[in-house]
Order: sequence, then structure tokens, then C-alpha cells
Amino acid sequence: MKKTLIAIATLLTFTGTAYSAVNINTATQAELQTVKGITAANAKAIIDYRSKAGSFRATDDIANVEGINSHTMDMQQLREDITVTGPTVLKMKDKAAVK
Repeated sequence: MKKTLIAIATLLTFTGTAYSAVNINTATQAELQTVKGITAANAKAIIDYRSKAGSFRATDDIANVEGINSHTMDMQQLREDITVTGPTVLKMKDKAAVK
């Protein structure tokens, strides 16, 4: 019985949890806009910046994009939601989307 409860508790802990990381070097405008605080204008500015300056080397480089700064958004949270390597992995908004 104890093992069953532990198994159920473990499953419930991970149910609905989804890792999210948007690669700012490869993400589309729509993918960038899934990040909390990134507006359509910010997403366009990120794409324009990487087109002109090249790939971002670190997540901190996002502060070089016009309109993205600590006055307009939570930079710590933003850095946690973005990456400069690997694929873009979006949070699931609806469990029905899982196949």
C-alpha cells in the first residue's frame, strides 16, 4: 500500500509539469511570443537583432535587444525561459494536445 501511494504521489508531482525553453537563436516570432513578457514587437526586435548581429552567445545577450531591459520585464524570469542552444521546447497549455 505504501509503495502504491508513493507511486501515485510521484505521478501527480510530474503531471502537468512541462519544461519550457525557447531558443532565441532559432525560434520563430510565434514561439518567442510564448515567453512571458515577450510581445510581438519584442519578438520582432529579437529576430531583427540576430539577423544583424548574428547568434546570441549567452542568454544575458538578450539585454542588447532594443526594448528588452530590466525596466520593462523580469530579466531573471526571462533568462530562465530562454536558451541559446538546443531545440525550442514549449510548455503544454492543454493536456489534450498530448498525443
